[in-house]
Amino acid sequence: MLARHHHQGAIKIREIAYEEDLPEKFLELILLELKNARMVESVRGAKGGYQLRRDPGEIRLSEIMRLIDGPLAPFADAEQLRVLIDRDLPHRALYQVFLDVRDAVAHVLDNTTLADLISGTTPRSTKGKRAAKKKEKGSVLPMVVGGQKSE
Repeated sequence: MLARHHHQGAIKIREIAYEEDLPEKFLELILLELKNARMVESVRGAKGGYQLRRDPGEIRLSEIMRLIDGPLAPFADAEQLRVLIDRDLPHRALYQVFLDVRDAVAHVLDNTTLADLISGTTPRSTKGKRAAKKKEKGSVLPMVVGGQKSE
């Protein structure tokens, strides 16, 4: 929602919460993290709220995911996986698969911006329609990007 309305000024937490069907307290915590990372800024006053600090084309999904969820690897960060590959010979192939998965995820997230999501142009646009159907209620990215409510 913030990316979709980037040039329209600040949006109140209450509006975001309503539009994205998320609890206001949850949004406050997420927006505070995004503000501390200088991705969003708060605007005071009657027309106050939150807005993106940068153009949606300059904000990569990897930045948001790392901020909210930490390292991208599902089982460990990349450096930990490299250490395990070197030290745990019996399980080297398994750890290499985990590292390859992490690298593939990182590549997609590093090469996808909020603007890409708004326009529907992603590194793998053919997969986007299927992924959109799996949108989970309570997800953070739709709040930032401005995904449409699915009924």
